[in-house]
Amino acid sequence: MPTETATEATTGRGDAQRVRWALVTGASGDIGAAVATTLAAQGLAVWVHANRNAARADAVVASIEAAGGQARPIVFDVADGAACAAAVAQMLAVAPIQVLVNNAGVHDDAVMPGMRAEQWQRVIDVNLNGFFNVTQPLLLPMLRTRWGRIVNVTSVAGQAGNRGQVNYAAAKGGLHAATKALALEVASRGVTVNAVAPGIIATAMSADTFDAARIKQLVPVQRAGQAQEVADLVAFLASERAGYITAQTLAINGGMWAA
Repeated sequence: MPTETATEATTGRGDAQRVRWALVTGASGDIGAAVATTLAAQGLAVWVHANRNAARADAVVASIEAAGGQARPIVFDVADGAACAAAVAQMLAVAPIQVLVNNAGVHDDAVMPGMRAEQWQRVIDVNLNGFFNVTQPLLLPMLRTRWGRIVNVTSVAGQAGNRGQVNYAAAKGGLHAATKALALEVASRGVTVNAVAPGIIATAMSADTFDAARIKQLVPVQRAGQAQEVADLVAFLASERAGYITAQTLAINGGMWAA
């Protein structure tokens, strides 16, 4: 399925406004794909975002549609402010985004004495500046609907730190603080803002990082988490049932670090 143009995205605007629309950034990855699929199964129409892996976003959309859901792919770099502005305009031409899952992220690890400036900047740009680039222009349309859910997918590294990930921990820790502050700003308009901080999750990205013995050593439940388990938590926070939960960071890490 090809990525939509702005013209195609505006087709059927009246129908589009009968459902709540969600945007899941980084939905070409394992966690993001699971989140997008789960939100669609709950009845949301989902923008499935990718940056480099447009083919995976198309596959996620096809899977959602095959199951009877509604989804559209969209491709842009969250670290590129101009690209974000264009993408936001395309999505808002269809309907306001009322569920936003900021899941796009990268890591580029090195101990601080050997970290290059580019490693620091790129990780901050995608994980933290990307949050601003996507969230800020979507806020006013969301607030006008007087209902919204924003979920930021962060990391245990932002809570406990991690050797070799000062850049990543700084970005995710910044997201935790931004989550709290933004939640206070928008709470009176029916919008909640929370963060989900996964620990070791079995994904393609983490496959070569931790072996089974190391996971048993680090995680009290002695296994890696599953992308679907993260998706289920995100989907709950994005639902009507979570309307009294805001400004929180919820760890999902098998007990490896107690917040």
